[in-house]
Amino acid sequence: MTTGVKGMVLAGFVVAALSACVPDPNVVQAGMNAPPTPAVFTDAYAAGQDSGIAIPAIPLDKLPAQFQRQTVAYQTEEVPGTIIINPSERLLYLVTGKNKAIRYGIAVGKAGFEWAGVANVAERKLWPTWTPPKEMIARKPELARWEKGQPGGPTNPLGARALYLNSNGRDYGYRIHGTPDWQSIGHNASSGCIRMINQDVIDLFQRVPENAKVIVLNRDGSVPTAMVLPPPVVPRRVAPPVAPVTPVVAPVLPNNGLPAFVPALLPPVPPSLAG
Repeated sequence: MTTGVKGMVLAGFVVAALSACVPDPNVVQAGMNAPPTPAVFTDAYAAGQDSGIAIPAIPLDKLPAQFQRQTVAYQTEEVPGTIIINPSERLLYLVTGKNKAIRYGIAVGKAGFEWAGVANVAERKLWPTWTPPKEMIARKPELARWEKGQPGGPTNPLGARALYLNSNGRDYGYRIHGTPDWQSIGHNASSGCIRMINQDVIDLFQRVPENAKVIVLNRDGSVPTAMVLPPPVVPRRVAPPVAPVTPVVAPVLPNNGLPAFVPALLPPVPPSLAG
């Protein structure tokens, strides 16, 4: 084989080898080179015990598949350990690697309580005490019984775990926490906090590093450049009760035994004065 022919053959091998590294557009179009299929965690929502507290199982037939914990392909430049929350989708992503994440279903703020911004995990608590803010007590006076705090437990609104968020060193009162009300997952149901199924928040709690970055996206899915907070809630004004009016009765004075006064009759007018 001549040198020229050998060179042409070698070049052909090189081109073939390089072309093997480039996806065929037709194959991609057919879905054969598509992102990996999301993988749901097995037995993620089984019943269990945590710190001596029973956690009931979640019926999967009542929890939509998109809100079940699963590994997914997720395009992002954020480092592993970052939490990205998409309120419009009611989904939370924990970045685990290059364009990879664990996805959890969540409940987010209802109308008037939505927010967006960048924060960090400033504190973490197991079965935290819940203290309703005074603004919430003003809206729901029945919560006044917990103004000193509701101890952690199966009916506590913060659930099994809570991640306390700060933004620029300030606590705006937002948390990522569990909930006994797992039916609210996938809905706009909270007063601004991010709710998770108890089994999911326990899993997230174990994976998130200290001081982790948290990004809550804008409604359109874009990354916020500043904190976007809801308008302050004005508590309902209740008119003060009107005191009943008691009629005043003049007292009857005693006459000390004297006869009652009777005005004397006037004498007739003299004829000389009569017109």
